[in-house]
Amino acid sequence: MTKIVISGANGKMGRAVADVISNRDDCEVIAGIDLNTVKLSDFTVYSSPSELPETPDVIVDFSHPSALDGLLGYALTNGVALVLASTGYTPEQTEKIRSASLQIPVFFTANMSLGINLLRELAKKAASVLGDQFDVEIVERHHNQKLDAPSGTALMLADSINEARDGCYNYVYDRHSYRRKREHTEIGIHSVRGGTIVGDHEIIFAGRDEVITLSHSAASKEVFAVGAVNAAVFVSCKPAGLYSMSDMI
Repeated sequence: MTKIVISGANGKMGRAVADVISNRDDCEVIAGIDLNTVKLSDFTVYSSPSELPETPDVIVDFSHPSALDGLLGYALTNGVALVLASTGYTPEQTEKIRSASLQIPVFFTANMSLGINLLRELAKKAASVLGDQFDVEIVERHHNQKLDAPSGTALMLADSINEARDGCYNYVYDRHSYRRKREHTEIGIHSVRGGTIVGDHEIIFAGRDEVITLSHSAASKEVFAVGAVNAAVFVSCKPAGLYSMSDMI
């Protein structure tokens, strides 16, 4: 039985993770971490990792990048695995995550959805086949409460395409500030925020007289919660290292 602590337990994703775990028999929630310590589920919520009365096997984090230092400190001290599912980390924070993975198992990905990770592989294949004959644009759409833009998933997709083309691309996030023709080495990344859109990602490969579009749409947050719980069970028994969805699938 995998013992899990949920960081961001009283947020929408934290509650979704708790709901998924409640329907499984291979893991359990032993506590939560949240600045809001109101008890909304059948486990106690603490304001920081240092208050946890029991050491878990793994912490699943759907909170905020500002919580990273506290989580890494606790996990490194106690030898606890981490599933980091928050987005918006800075390059410096990403480096801290990579450094911590030398001592503890860390599951780190910009998106916990199996479908998105399949989309990523399809995009890499398309980029390698189509080459520089097709322009690449990425459009991501999310709800109006999302703080970061572009989404971590959009950047993950762009990075995968760039990797498939030996790093030849540069990213362009806004075109209104200059007037010039589009270059073949650009990946345009565009963000839409509105309503309650859970998460839509579209990759457009536009060539001469033909367009290929790859897309993924999430209908609910549960798809990310399911992926995070699978990741928690997977990484809880792994040695130190940096793991992603490609390792699990």
